[in-house]
Amino acid sequence: MTKYLTTDEVASLCRTSPETVRWWRYANRGPRSFRVPGGRRVLYATEDVEAWIEAARADTPASA
Repeated sequence: MTKYLTTDEVASLCRTSPETVRWWRYANRGPRSFRVPGGRRVLYATEDVEAWIEAARADTPASA
């Protein structure tokens, strides 16, 4: 079963603030997310967050 993360948990994983994660979502720059029907909570599938982090790592040049 897929595990889902909250905005605070994604922020903690990325070592940033929840406000930054919200901005990423607003600007379509963060991991894929969805809103729980009938509620305000936004969740992120663990696989989507991991894929987003790996894509960011792949775009970063190796340090010399």
